Amino acid sequence: MAKKQNELVCSFCGRHESEVELMMPGYTANICNDCAEHAAQLAKEYLQKLHHNDNSDIDLKSMPTPREIKDYLDQYVIGQDEAKKYLSVAVYNHYKRLAQGKDDDVEVEKSNIIMVGPTGTGKTLLAKTIARLLKVPFAIVDATVLTEAGYVGEDIESLLTRLLQACDYDVAQAERGIVFIDEIDKIARKSDNPSITRDVSGEGVQQGLLKLLEGSIVNVPPNGGRKHPEQRMIAVDTKNILFICGGAFEGIERKIALRLNTHVVGYGNDAARRNYQRDNLIRFVAPQDLKSFGLIPEIIGRLPVLTNLEPLDRAALRRILTEPKNAIVRQYIKLFEIDGIKLTIDDDALDFIVDKAIEYKLGARGLRSIVETIMIDAMYSMPGGKAKKFVLTKDYAASKLEQANFDILK
Repeated sequence: MAKKQNELVCSFCGRHESEVELMMPGYTANICNDCAEHAAQLAKEYLQKLHHNDNSDIDLKSMPTPREIKDYLDQYVIGQDEAKKYLSVAVYNHYKRLAQGKDDDVEVEKSNIIMVGPTGTGKTLLAKTIARLLKVPFAIVDATVLTEAGYVGEDIESLLTRLLQACDYDVAQAERGIVFIDEIDKIARKSDNPSITRDVSGEGVQQGLLKLLEGSIVNVPPNGGRKHPEQRMIAVDTKNILFICGGAFEGIERKIALRLNTHVVGYGNDAARRNYQRDNLIRFVAPQDLKSFGLIPEIIGRLPVLTNLEPLDRAALRRILTEPKNAIVRQYIKLFEIDGIKLTIDDDALDFIVDKAIEYKLGARGLRSIVETIMIDAMYSMPGGKAKKFVLTKDYAASKLEQANFDILK
């Protein structure tokens, strides 16, 4: 008891020095480490609210220009110049909106984007690449897990949970971030008649997304999932959050063809032009095609910028194998190099891999699947062996694909 009487006492919680990890004495008061941490957290939350709408730290001079953003994307993503331009301009305009003064009488509206393109053309890769460059919080979320409130799945508001996590739950930072919603086509309306059945993961989700895309204050569950009455919610204003959506929209070419029927058929068009248009219908995508596919007009109106990603041709797939900083060939050379093995791949083998990717219609993702199938035996047997060189030839690649019954994918 005598010892405790001589100990320092926290002036805030009343605990003695022996009851805490650290006691910091002051001139007239003492504070323990627990109370100091709590006070720091309270101060942080207060300052966040105080500077809730302060965008003065956005300096456009230090921000990358649209051309610089595209140049950065070119290092990792092959082709898709049109989509890169749209994306670069949208991100740069987002910075300008954040830097705009409060007293400006012209309020710049945000331009949410929707990207349409076949699978394996680089929609998600564009989002992941640009996230590394940005100076605002960025989150990639998936629309396929969302359902209407009260059904199995996640609430629409849980999309913002990932954005909060990206900035360590700093609400002020999250409210000026960018969200990439992948697989937006998977929540298309299942039927033209909305009264036939309850479309809990389709049209209902689209209607729930309207308030997020337009801009409103929503209550976000900090850990995602379902909301319940006992759960602590975080209020987030989505007014300054830029939304970028992407989807494959498998089969939308048929909708485009129906709309363009009077333009691509007739005596005024030569055969070569008609064939070119049939092979590149995705470049003619328009908002009415998205409506025909199953997106409701309200959500299309809140995604005013529409761009497309073109199918990858043979030349683009060949470049994807070797040119980007994270090219597939470079990755495998590095994997073998770590084991002290020098990997060499013949040009004939690379051409063979590209031909198979086109044959199987798997896009850029197919390249990785094919190379993985070809290399699996070598990567299994060579580490720890005596051989320090490995040359991948066309004949070796063909034999490994034949052993794996890869032709079933045709």
